[in-house]
Amino acid sequence: MPAAGRARHYLMCRPTHFRVEYAINPWMDPTVPVDVDLAVEQWEDLRRTYESLGHRVDLIDPEPLLPDMVFAANGGLVVDGKVLGARFRNAERAGEGPAYLEWFRRNGFAEAHEPAHVNEGEGDFLVTPRFVLAGTGFRTDHAAHLEAQEVLGRPVISLQLVDARYYHLDTALTVLDDDTVAYFPGAFSPGSQAVLHQLFPDAVIVGAADAAVLGLNAVSDGRRVVLPSEAMELAVALKERGYEPVPVHLSELRKAGGGPKCCTLEIRP
Repeated sequence: MPAAGRARHYLMCRPTHFRVEYAINPWMDPTVPVDVDLAVEQWEDLRRTYESLGHRVDLIDPEPLLPDMVFAANGGLVVDGKVLGARFRNAERAGEGPAYLEWFRRNGFAEAHEPAHVNEGEGDFLVTPRFVLAGTGFRTDHAAHLEAQEVLGRPVISLQLVDARYYHLDTALTVLDDDTVAYFPGAFSPGSQAVLHQLFPDAVIVGAADAAVLGLNAVSDGRRVVLPSEAMELAVALKERGYEPVPVHLSELRKAGGGPKCCTLEIRP
């Protein structure tokens, strides 16, 4: 049975300037219309959901020329109050790394490190109490895994992503509590699947249908799991395990390949 949920501290960015003008992942199609007002409405509902669950939400100001800045998870990684900034692979998002790093420095994070290697923050780094799970294959360089270990002083376990639809680790795996994860095996290489099975023999295994609606791009506080409303089989599986699914609608942001976790950067003191 999962423990009671713990209050968390999140950083988010309102999708004021959200749009899909380029395609840097398989979800993005500039020919498909985006309803920005609906995107903002859905994002606001996500923010209110967090606050209703007792979590703290801080906001970073959106910048007009950075339409993907809403995906705050990619803006960095915070463990024990130490910040590893982001360095984006695609030029379209390059300005986001400095913007987020500056926010942390302005807000009193003395150990805010500018990265030497390409990494896309919590998109490819997911934290457990024992170690950091780190994805590579499409965005984050493997060298960034070693950099994160040195900066944060936490063991880092590398996982190879092999399906371009799941271009970040947080689209294929979510940490549910201190000891349990949920993941879609098809997103990982055979060796990485074996590693995950060894580390998490009791993991929630997610099928292709729920993975395809970004059901694993979820946020858990240890008991309550905020996830896309379309991931219905995953919601049932979570409830059977004693978790409380909290569905939200983020259909507009999914047009850029994002879900609840993409919008949410956890600040771990």
